Amino acid sequence: MVAHEPPPPHILRFIAPDSMTEIAITADAPNAHIIRPRAVVSWVVYDLANTIFSMGVVSMYFSFYIRSKVGAQRADAAYGIITAVSMGIIFVISPMLGAMTDRARTRMPFLVWSTIVCVALTALIGTLPYQMTLWAFVVANAAYQAGLQFYDAMLPEISTEENRGRISGIGVAIGYLGSFLAVGLGLYFGTSDLPRLFQWIAATFLGLSLPCFFFVRERGNPNPRPVFSWSALAGSMRETIATFRHGRQYPGLIRFLVGRIFYTDAINTVISIMTLYSVNVAVASGQLEEKAKNTASLVMMVAITFAVLGGFFWGWLVDRIGPKRTLNIVLHMWVAVFIAASLMGIVGLPMWIFYIIASAAGVALGGVWSADRPLMLRLTPPDRVGEFYGLYGMVGRFSAITGPIIWAIVAKITIESGWMSPARGQGIGVIVLMLLILVSYWILRSVTDERRDWAQLRADG
Repeated sequence: MVAHEPPPPHILRFIAPDSMTEIAITADAPNAHIIRPRAVVSWVVYDLANTIFSMGVVSMYFSFYIRSKVGAQRADAAYGIITAVSMGIIFVISPMLGAMTDRARTRMPFLVWSTIVCVALTALIGTLPYQMTLWAFVVANAAYQAGLQFYDAMLPEISTEENRGRISGIGVAIGYLGSFLAVGLGLYFGTSDLPRLFQWIAATFLGLSLPCFFFVRERGNPNPRPVFSWSALAGSMRETIATFRHGRQYPGLIRFLVGRIFYTDAINTVISIMTLYSVNVAVASGQLEEKAKNTASLVMMVAITFAVLGGFFWGWLVDRIGPKRTLNIVLHMWVAVFIAASLMGIVGLPMWIFYIIASAAGVALGGVWSADRPLMLRLTPPDRVGEFYGLYGMVGRFSAITGPIIWAIVAKITIESGWMSPARGQGIGVIVLMLLILVSYWILRSVTDERRDWAQLRADG
């Protein structure tokens, strides 16, 4: 339906991304909100931009830097500890940041500054002495994680209940194109000069973030409150504690957050160590170190390609069958991927099988974020999106602390002790992580994605 007159206050005008048609949709918000294609595209492009950092720095090239400084035997444990410290910082402050954005007039300034901090420190990685470089990475990664939290909380600004899965899936799919750019930058510039590579990653991240900063328009908080004061911070903490104490007002929320700890624990850890694992498997198969690094890059490219395709598919499926059923299917797929990936290191399967496993992992990876972002919104009252996404981010960060620690412990027992080769020890680690997926599936069994009547739930509470 083409709208030629301003809609009444309870109507949301959505300009579909694939056309210039304005569709009138009933909305819960009291004020009209126009979602323009430019805003949707800009939000999606930010997903591409920040993926350049997560793939290029966290998942790939910073692990090369650590490996070059401490050696192959100590790289897993060292990288696990460094990542755990970084995630520990954001874990502590994540709920507070989310509650702050609920109080603020808009969330965009938080996203802008977290991105700038991440970009600036990424550009310094490798140019500083080793210890200072580690701290630059720790803070840059914490800033990236904070920005991701603010970004996710903007999903309601560029979507509706009817198309939220599709837009989230498109964001995931296009976001993984950022992984292509990250890998491509590494292949073009090489890994012999890592500081220059990190600078190019930082510049690309910043450049592709700008459309989101300029073109995504928020409705804004109709009741802004003080943000940067001790009383505001104390109030934010009290609200977060009350959320856990009165969980029945938010059906399925606590169980979802606990279950999310376990599956993100496994998946994020595998993402962060996949490059090192690929290198070790390739070396175990007889490849020289430099060729093994190129093989690892190709394995990641295959996984990324299928993550892009998976994002489009899973986003469509979320809108068809709901985010919870979609997430169940994705978790089943991940169990199969983990079992197959572990066998690569444990029994030394042929390298060509690794590419098939990487394809399946890519598809499954696109499904996780396509499904659980809309599921979180289904469990979240509209006036507490920032705070609840802070909790959503907090459990993700907690898993990002415990996952690397679990990995480091397994690596210390199996690899550093000399008991197993790096590839075989990492294969055992993958099996351990797979068990976490099974635990998460059991916890999430009773969570539903039915729409909530928040006014009634508050009255009952």
